[in-house]
Amino acid sequence: MTSDRPSKKNLWRPYTQMRLAPPPLEAVATHGSRIVLADGSELVDGIASWWTAVHGYNHPHIAQAVADQLARMPHVMFGGLTHAPAERLAARLAALLPGDLDHVFFSDSGSVAVEVALKMAAQMWLNRGVSGRTKVLAFRGGYHGDTMGAMSVCDPEEGMHRRFGAYLPSQVFCDLPRSLAETEALDAALAAHRETLAAVIVEPLVQGAGGMVMHPPEVLATIARLARRHGLPLIADEIFTGFGRTGSLFACQQAGIVPDILCLSKALTGGTMALAATIARTEVFDSFWSEDPAAALMHGPTFMANPLACAAANASLDLFETEPRLDEARVIGDRLADGLAELKGLPGVADVRTLGAIGAVQFARAPNLASLKAAFLDRGVWVRPFGDIVYLTPALTIPMGDLDRLIEAVVAVVPGQAAALA
Repeated sequence: MTSDRPSKKNLWRPYTQMRLAPPPLEAVATHGSRIVLADGSELVDGIASWWTAVHGYNHPHIAQAVADQLARMPHVMFGGLTHAPAERLAARLAALLPGDLDHVFFSDSGSVAVEVALKMAAQMWLNRGVSGRTKVLAFRGGYHGDTMGAMSVCDPEEGMHRRFGAYLPSQVFCDLPRSLAETEALDAALAAHRETLAAVIVEPLVQGAGGMVMHPPEVLATIARLARRHGLPLIADEIFTGFGRTGSLFACQQAGIVPDILCLSKALTGGTMALAATIARTEVFDSFWSEDPAAALMHGPTFMANPLACAAANASLDLFETEPRLDEARVIGDRLADGLAELKGLPGVADVRTLGAIGAVQFARAPNLASLKAAFLDRGVWVRPFGDIVYLTPALTIPMGDLDRLIEAVVAVVPGQAAALA
């Protein structure tokens, strides 16, 4: 049966009520920090395509690496075969990450990277002959992805997946340990559930899609210390925070910790194509090293370690080695802090916060998002507020003129929107 609906109605869009949503804008090209629309106009991208395009769009070094790989071998299955782009990328990631995070498992999205991490943690205990470790301790305000296991460790009350509670595995949730009372509560929860917990999972320094909620390195260090005290592996979800977004290459470095499992995606390929990695310490990997075939990690995405994606990721790492990305992140952070500061204390504005190349303005309550988005578009910027948050996470290479335009748009738009909420 054929449909007489226009072809543009066939797409089911992310996080969108299709019946109510206005027609999306059509992008036809990108360059630098700009998105070119079908009518020829350009938008300054304030969120780097969901935090991926850290080097800006269309970086020639990444484009050339992908083109060269495409000519040689766009894809080959990773079961029983290997190839140089994946071998090289795994070795480079292991060298960059702290401690003995040496064992790299590739997949194709951040949600799947989290699924693999949860699976690793659960099977680690089974391979050691320990049963009953069926739960994970996660933190309120957190977000870890849209697949079923990942949804189960997102905030169960305020998160976007709360409607699925009856379908999801039951997990243990605590507040981030910012105070002595919260630290004691976390310690008590770990003790009370110790025999049923497989792992602890946290977004280091910033709970991204949960509202750009930030915590200092000391909080992360406390979580790592308590997880270690109770003999539990710590999973660091660095899908958002990895690759310079918080000012260091990886957020966990600022706390001086080595998580047992670490998840990467988003900026891994410089915003070129999908790739993710779940990296384990040697102690975790050794739990799978066995004469028993059943002790293997039974997971294998079809496009695991796709050579094109690995080539893009290797080229992205080249740029982190040869170009001053972390210095650029610090400059962006200083500019965001200075530029957004005048919004602090305004009626209807609950908070203004920055960390690394992240700037966030929190309203007193959720504004009219449609009106807010339209106001930004009128100023020629691509900013996608959610909940009660307007945030900027631009490319680390954004020209200062474009960054100033983003800041000016936020400073111009927020006061009027916030005043209506006061």
